[in-house]
Amino acid sequence: MEKSGSSKLNVAIIHPDLGIGGAERLIVDAAVELASHGHKVHVFTSHHDKTRCFEETLSGIFSVTVYGSFLPRHIFYRLHAVCAYIRCIFVAVCMMLFWRSFDVILVDQVSVVIPLLKLKKSTKVVFYCHFPDLLLAQHTTLLRRIYRIPIDLLEEKTTGIADLILVNSKFTASTFARTFKGLNAFGIRPAVLYPAVNLDQFKEPNSIKLNFLSINRFERKKNIELAISAFAMLQNLACDELQGAILDGGYDKRLRENVDYLEELKDLAQREGISDRVNFITSCSTSERNALLSECLCVLYTPKDEHFGIVPLEAMASCKPVIACNSGGPVETIKNGVTGFLCDPSPRDFSLAMAKLIQKPEMAEGMGREARLHIAQSFSTKTFGNHLDQYLVDVARGKKE
Repeated sequence: MEKSGSSKLNVAIIHPDLGIGGAERLIVDAAVELASHGHKVHVFTSHHDKTRCFEETLSGIFSVTVYGSFLPRHIFYRLHAVCAYIRCIFVAVCMMLFWRSFDVILVDQVSVVIPLLKLKKSTKVVFYCHFPDLLLAQHTTLLRRIYRIPIDLLEEKTTGIADLILVNSKFTASTFARTFKGLNAFGIRPAVLYPAVNLDQFKEPNSIKLNFLSINRFERKKNIELAISAFAMLQNLACDELQGAILDGGYDKRLRENVDYLEELKDLAQREGISDRVNFITSCSTSERNALLSECLCVLYTPKDEHFGIVPLEAMASCKPVIACNSGGPVETIKNGVTGFLCDPSPRDFSLAMAKLIQKPEMAEGMGREARLHIAQSFSTKTFGNHLDQYLVDVARGKKE
């Protein structure tokens, strides 16, 4: 790609809910980096809780405007997808009514707004696809399958209207091609833009405690019970030095799954006989999370077939090795045996990898040094920002890949 030169753009970003998850981290990094390149950036969302958000959203580096916070996230814990569509459409309509045209609009997660935005012929739209939603949704009953038919069709049709599609990993790109066969047949190929981390936020640790840290939203798909069961099994491997496990996660009391799953995990720790050695922390601040990263021996990352996974990057930036499932995005970010271990998603395999680091803390320290160097070379926010800047400038100029 050509260098962007001095092209400065007026950029809008539409994101469903500006909370503190991995998708939100990417959007915040995107906004900060685009602003650092001289672009004017405005984020539009349906929810932004100033007491539960990334600090950069309050810093004034970019603008944040909320529309539709009164709209429901679900109807009696059902119809989540329809409610998400309604909220994002409302955000897009308000943006188009009350704000002047933008050079480029970056749409995150919900593609249904793209045709609406393209009503203005001059508008260029970039869609960031974290993963096809139709693969994330449940199709377990006949009623659910009928409910999902129009939503799934809309997802593919509206995604294809974007001027450029970005995905977060090669794993997601291959899944995109297999899932959206119609788009693939027409030669529509997404470009891979890896998320990144800001190395300056993560300092090299001064001291290390012999404990393990898990960072994930309290959702069942994150498979956090694997960390608990592996930790329980680790105690049977004669690891007398072991201190404890910390399970930190994004938690929103508005979400029934967050509430229920946290209770299920606490019950599991009780049944495993380790409740006194497992500390559950909900929605800690960035500084608190960084302190936990600095002090732990290793980070456990338990989701299977994760589309990308920002936590392994944050851990490695903090000079910590990562033990993760040998599938999905972590296969592209973790160097097995060098910056961490890629394991089968079983308590036994995880506990054996954990035991190696407990018994040889110097191995963890060496892996941690390699991990930070790996992040600096391949997954820094500067690299991410340069690539995103070029993609948006090229789209604004009407360039074709």
